[in-house]
Amino acid sequence: MKNIIEITDFSAPELDIYARLSEGQLLNRAEPEHGLFIAESPKVVERALDAGCVPVSLLLEKKHIDGQARDVIARCGDIPIYTAEFDVLTQLTGFPLTRGVLCAMRRPLLPSVAQVCAGARRIAILENVMNPTNVGAIFRSAAALNMDAVLLTPASSNPLYRRAIRVSMGTVFQIPWTFLGAEASEWPQPGINQLRELGFKTVAMALSDEAISINDPRLLAEEKLAIILGTEGDGLCSATLADCDYTVCIPMSHHVDSLNVAAASAVAFWELGKKA
Repeated sequence: MKNIIEITDFSAPELDIYARLSEGQLLNRAEPEHGLFIAESPKVVERALDAGCVPVSLLLEKKHIDGQARDVIARCGDIPIYTAEFDVLTQLTGFPLTRGVLCAMRRPLLPSVAQVCAGARRIAILENVMNPTNVGAIFRSAAALNMDAVLLTPASSNPLYRRAIRVSMGTVFQIPWTFLGAEASEWPQPGINQLRELGFKTVAMALSDEAISINDPRLLAEEKLAIILGTEGDGLCSATLADCDYTVCIPMSHHVDSLNVAAASAVAFWELGKKA
């Protein structure tokens, strides 16, 4: 019999991990080997399990035990399964968006940059992209539109933040990723040098008088490209622009000057991810 524990009180300590721990507390920078994340909805939990993530506990609406959570429960072994009626669970921020299933899971150890880039032809670099919604949307586009990996600078939002996972629809578990170092000083140098050592030409997505169009044939001809997207509002830092091999822009109409970074990423990945 599965370890099913019914919750009747929102203040129950069993709900702390889902209701009261901050993203920083879940990340647990002091002891990263004990870090956790929250996956939402059966589809996303399944993708995390497929990627080898280890479940710690489940929280779900009671009616889903023999319903849409049945397959997830079968895959999670003998972990605690906390269940409650909908009126208790709606006190959790965003719970109605989860399709009734939450899973606390251990954060996996991150691979090295070289491991993530092994065999990759097109990769995305997120420079200081701090909005988890944008990070999640970029991951979804990267997975769908021919990117082989994603690298993030240390100041970027963590892809395993709850909102990023939800917006990505679990694609953060389907495409290889890691951080380009642990300290802000590691980007743009030595990060860009490391990319060059791995054989990548760097492409800065930015508005500039020197920028070439995203459909320039020289880009498609490059064997390996690292497509660098900047933070919301400010874009890429000047040092990054100075170090990149190409500066590239997306042609605009109707006097629009730029796109949101998530929208721009989809256009860039579609065009630059094409097979030569």
